[in-house]
Amino acid sequence: MDLSAPKVMGIINATPDSFYAGSRAESEEAVGRRAEQLVAEGADILDVGAESTRPGAAAIDADEEWSRLAPALEAVRRRLPNVPLSVDTYRASVARRAVSEYGVDFINDISCGEQDAAMFETVASLGVPYVLTSNKGDFVEVVRQLAEKLQQLYALGVADVILDPGFGFGKTLEQNYDIMRQLADFKLAFPGEPLLVGISRKSMIYRLLDTTPEQALTGTTVLNTFALQAGAHILRVHDVREAVETIKIVGQLHNSQSDNCPQGNNLDFVKS
Repeated sequence: MDLSAPKVMGIINATPDSFYAGSRAESEEAVGRRAEQLVAEGADILDVGAESTRPGAAAIDADEEWSRLAPALEAVRRRLPNVPLSVDTYRASVARRAVSEYGVDFINDISCGEQDAAMFETVASLGVPYVLTSNKGDFVEVVRQLAEKLQQLYALGVADVILDPGFGFGKTLEQNYDIMRQLADFKLAFPGEPLLVGISRKSMIYRLLDTTPEQALTGTTVLNTFALQAGAHILRVHDVREAVETIKIVGQLHNSQSDNCPQGNNLDFVKS
């Protein structure tokens, strides 16, 4: 996948309890409709999850996760056989079945490989891109954790790793915004790795604004704009049309700024 232009990953939650009700699609028909809607709005990747990771969510086992996930993947593959698919799971067994049975293209693991010791070796054997998500708090801890895990993945032969700072995972509200403020520094720490940002309707927005996930779209768009300016390659979102429009506008600003520079100059869109 060419990431020279930012891509949009649309969220499908095959769960009854994800924090944002608008992303839930429990039946095969509902999953299929949501998948078609997201692709029609411009999603480049669909990310399907079957276990809520919100604080306080009920824990489920691998069998329950797969019983939700398999019908959802079946519904998407039946309607949209060629769309790139990601599975949001921290279990190696679920990842393996998703790739082997449904040809899933990405594994999105919010645990940084720490919930299941077999995950890194499984991803290496499957040969699919892997989203490595930090669950540490401050910026230095996040960078250190991602660097250590990245070396482990490289040693196993995993070639395609996408880094996710993990907004909302193991972080206070202040830490989330501190990491967002320093997001451009990820390009310096990890110059060759794509960066995924997933802040869509999260508590770092609605708690700051004293609202709800349903009222957090404006805040999401503001932070997605900032993330794009800082160099994000993939936006993981509930609201695809708005993210696509944000990418187009930020891209136009970037292009216009470059066009106004004297020939031979390289002007970074984000200035320190």
